[in-house]
Amino acid sequence: MKIGLVQMDSHFGKLEENLQKAENLILSQKADLYVLPELFNTGYNISTQEEITALAEKAGAGLTYERMAKIAEKEKCYLVYGYGEKEGDKLYNSAALVGPEGMLGNYRKTHLFGRENLFFQPGNTGFNVYDTPIGKIGLMICFDWYFPEAARTLALKGAQIIAHPSNLVLANCPEGMITRALENRVFTATADRIGQENRGGIALSYIGLSEVVSPQGKVLIRLSPDEEELGVVEIDPTLANEKSLNEFNNLFAQRKDQYYY
Repeated sequence: MKIGLVQMDSHFGKLEENLQKAENLILSQKADLYVLPELFNTGYNISTQEEITALAEKAGAGLTYERMAKIAEKEKCYLVYGYGEKEGDKLYNSAALVGPEGMLGNYRKTHLFGRENLFFQPGNTGFNVYDTPIGKIGLMICFDWYFPEAARTLALKGAQIIAHPSNLVLANCPEGMITRALENRVFTATADRIGQENRGGIALSYIGLSEVVSPQGKVLIRLSPDEEELGVVEIDPTLANEKSLNEFNNLFAQRKDQYYY
């Protein structure tokens, strides 16, 4: 199967513009699974509760979902994308998994970063894996990578690919995801954005460097730090089923749960 990383510069509040840009990149090259950045449709640097409330959408509804579902159905592909989710009076930083058959999964970011804590509720979905015709896909978002338990939980639940929508401002994630892939023997697909956002006196710069890492810790593709682009790489998801390093060492069979806090 082929994974496509959508790396783009989202302009805050420009929903239609951001959706069109993402669609253009997706349609520029064929893949089976496309991973888009965190909050790709709205932009990230939120100034007020009111503005993100107005931009947020219900899971499986709204302009973003309709656009992504239409692409998935027409192109016979799967998409993971980050968006602001509205449920009642609560907002979540979420990621959806959509395929030709519609909405397959929705994940709410567990570990909120920085000012996200002012606007979103901590996620309450837990870490789940979705069995699709192209492989078993687990979801996490950006800062979740800083917590090894997130990727480990997805791996223990059978994930072959961890889709990782991100808006990275810390420089160490691309190298850190090599460790997440290696220690869990899974593929990781981090889709980051680029550009700068300066709003409400808060300036943020995003590092790009979207990447796919193999279960052996090899960077299969890494995009530029500052270009909008689609990167596609072919993988065999079943390679993530092998957790043995040699005849004596199996990373999961040798876990010692009784000693872990």
